[in-house]
Amino acid sequence: MAGRRCSLGFLGMFGRSGDLRQLDAALRGADLHPALVPEGVKLTIVNLMKDHWPEQPPPQAYPRVANLFSYCIAGPETFERVQGPQQRLDAEHRIEAAIETGDGLDAQIVLMALHAKLINAEVVERFRLSTG
Repeated sequence: MAGRRCSLGFLGMFGRSGDLRQLDAALRGADLHPALVPEGVKLTIVNLMKDHWPEQPPPQAYPRVANLFSYCIAGPETFERVQGPQQRLDAEHRIEAAIETGDGLDAQIVLMALHAKLINAEVVERFRLSTG
């Protein structure tokens, strides 16, 4: 069976795939404007989600992924101002668990933010993240 493909659209002839539209909406919900995230990064996030959920990512997965990614980009203080202390703690626990296991979707999201050089310096320092 052929895998599902994402579409960015082309000259207005084809629309964006549903996956990218759902991710854009989830990013907005996490107070991260989708225009601030390069399309290649968004495609990578969607593909990581597809690897994690081969059939189709459930709708509730998009806000969860967007919240973690938003924390990585915004940093703890800015993220907490918008999302609240409980959401900040949840994101931090997810990062700690991802570091401990070294694998999984959360680890891939954090690593991708790090490689894309979009991650907040305070997040890198707090969790001692590196690409090496």
